[in-house]
Amino acid sequence: MRMSFTTSDVPRPGRPQYWQDIVSQTYFPLDLRFASGSALDGHLQAWTLGPLSMSRNVCDGLLYRRRKHHLVAEREESFLVTIPDQGEIRFVQDGKDVRCRPGAFLVERSHLPYEFSHDDPAALWVIKIPRAVMRTRIACPERLATLQFDATRGVGALFVDTLRLLALRLDEMSDAARAVTGTHLLELLAMAVEADDRLLTGHASPTRNAHLHRCEHFIRTHLHDIRLAPQLVADRCGISLRYLHQIFEAEGITVCSYIRNQRLAACDAALRDPRCRNSIADIAYRWGYGDQAQLSRHYRSRFGRSPSEARAAYRASAP
Repeated sequence: MRMSFTTSDVPRPGRPQYWQDIVSQTYFPLDLRFASGSALDGHLQAWTLGPLSMSRNVCDGLLYRRRKHHLVAEREESFLVTIPDQGEIRFVQDGKDVRCRPGAFLVERSHLPYEFSHDDPAALWVIKIPRAVMRTRIACPERLATLQFDATRGVGALFVDTLRLLALRLDEMSDAARAVTGTHLLELLAMAVEADDRLLTGHASPTRNAHLHRCEHFIRTHLHDIRLAPQLVADRCGISLRYLHQIFEAEGITVCSYIRNQRLAACDAALRDPRCRNSIADIAYRWGYGDQAQLSRHYRSRFGRSPSEARAAYRASAP
C-alpha cells in the first residue's frame, strides 16, 4: 500500500507545519527549518515492505534536526538508508560531518542527535529499518552510521537499481509479496556494505580485524546449525580456539554471547514478520535452539517478555 502526501493542496502558510508532521510520521520526530519560508514545495510517497519502509522524498531546501528531547520517548532504534537522486545532502552526527551526492548512499542512526540538510531542491530515496531487523543481516550496524557507500557499480549499484525498479511495481504487489521484497532489499544492502574495509573496525591489526569479519560472517550464515559453537567457528575459519576468543574479547563480547545475540535477533525478526505463521517452537529450531524453552529463557532475559507476548504485541501494533 502506498501513502502519498503533497504540499500542493495545502495553503502556503500551513505548509511548513504540514511537512513537519508528515516527515515525523513517516520517519520519526524531527524539527524542520525551511530555506524558502512558507513557500515550501514537497512531495512524499511511502510504501511498507514488511518490517521495512521505503519512501521517495522530493522537497525544497531545508534543515532537519533530530534533538535529544526527540529521543526520550523512542523505544526502538532505527536506521535510515538515504540515497540522493538529485542534489547534495549534508549529514552531521556524532561529531562527523559528511556530504553525499547522487552516486552514493549513507546510513543514519535514529538514537543519536543529528542534522540533515540540503540547500537546493533534492530528491531522495529513504529506507527505514528497525535495528533488530538490521542486526539479522549486518552485525553491529552502528558501524555503518555516517559512512557513504558507492552506488555506481557492483552490488551497491544493484541495490539502488532494485530500489528504483521496485517503486514502479510495488502497487501491483500483495502485502506478502512486498514483505518478501523488503527481505531481498535488505540482503542486497548487506552484500553492498559487508565487503567494505571500513566495517572492519576492531581495535587491533587489519589481519585480526579480517579474521573477526570472516568469523562474524560464518556465524551469521550458520545460525541454523545447532552444533554452532566456538570450536566449530574456529575450525571452519582456520584459526585456533584461543585466537578466536581473543579477537572477540577485543570487541568487548564473548563468542557465545555473539552467537546468542544473533540468534535472538533472527528469532525476533521472525516474530515481527506478519507473514510468519510458524510456531514459536519452529522458529526456535529454525535458528539453532534445542527447544522452545531455551529460546523463551534467552528471549525474556534479553527483551523482558516472552516470545508469545512479543508476537502478540507486534501484531497488535502492525498497520
